[in-house]
Amino acid sequence: ENELRGKVVWVTGASSGIGEELAYQLSKIGALLAISARREDELEKISNLSEKDILVLRLDLTDRSSHEAATNSVLKHFGKIDVLVNNGGRSQRSLFVDTNLDVYSAIIELNYLGTISLTKHVLNHMIQRKKGKIVTVSSVMGIMGAPLASGYCASKHALQGFFNSLRTELTDYPEISIINICPGPVQSKIIQNVFTENLAKSIENSGDQSHKMPTDRCVRLTLVSTANDLKEAWISDHPYLAVCYLWQYAPTWAWWLMNRMGKRRIQNFKSGVDADASYSRKKK
Repeated sequence: ENELRGKVVWVTGASSGIGEELAYQLSKIGALLAISARREDELEKISNLSEKDILVLRLDLTDRSSHEAATNSVLKHFGKIDVLVNNGGRSQRSLFVDTNLDVYSAIIELNYLGTISLTKHVLNHMIQRKKGKIVTVSSVMGIMGAPLASGYCASKHALQGFFNSLRTELTDYPEISIINICPGPVQSKIIQNVFTENLAKSIENSGDQSHKMPTDRCVRLTLVSTANDLKEAWISDHPYLAVCYLWQYAPTWAWWLMNRMGKRRIQNFKSGVDADASYSRKKK
């Protein structure tokens, strides 16, 4: 609370899920908020959550030509940006053999290129001030690979590689922190908005999400990680967290295990059950 109170925090993808919960929790601890998403009407409900200074700013991450003006709007309103939270993005539920390449292009344009474009404009300001935090909500999918999410995994791997490289370019600015947050499955609306086999198709059944980590806990741990300048935080329940460690330290075992878990994941998806349904749950 002491670290982030009074700081100007810009959250993208703030209209639902992790981004919306970030806005609520940041407001409660006294941060000054800029909240952005494509759906401005959804942002308005968040802007009424308290009397704190909140700027509602519509932003389309795929419209890279608008990012400089958006950054200037935040700076004009608050005079500074202390923390940028790159949270905007979409997941995927489709098998590669069934998926149009246009979907992969859209995923990379939104999750990767849109994110680094906005980061570039905000980073220029932070370099001038010689301080700031850039927090990127990646995913455990940026650490491992999994079926039904090949494009999403690729975009998150790209973000991991980019921000880990960017961190090494900022050694002359020790007060600029690059923080990667890697959540596992979370109870959010991300599944309802996933990419599927083609751009015009939405997912038919998002399935039960109750087995996933509550959004408020994920966000609380994200803010703790941000306040303490952790370079990378894996925020997940088991078995997904255990799989992250396997991918890091015993990749051969991880490949074997993911082949087994992946088969169940595809079966879940095809049968209308959430793909991330608990693998330990016994059949009734």
